[in-house]
Amino acid sequence: MSRICPTCNKGSLMVGGYRNDVRATKYQPIGKRRKFPNLQWAKRPDGARVKICTTCMRKNKQLEIKAVGSSNK
Repeated sequence: MSRICPTCNKGSLMVGGYRNDVRATKYQPIGKRRKFPNLQWAKRPDGARVKICTTCMRKNKQLEIKAVGSSNK
């Protein structure tokens, strides 16, 4: 299962490099780390479940996701 939101394509980010608590002292670099979106299970109207980020969940975007294998005839 991928770590990307299917509605907004939000993926991972590399963050870090400088700590805010050492602004007035000597430079203390910290290593970069990877942050992932907060993906949660949400139900679609057809009953299927999909993992979406909590930002999209608050906007009810799981209602707009089309089923992958469905045909609109």
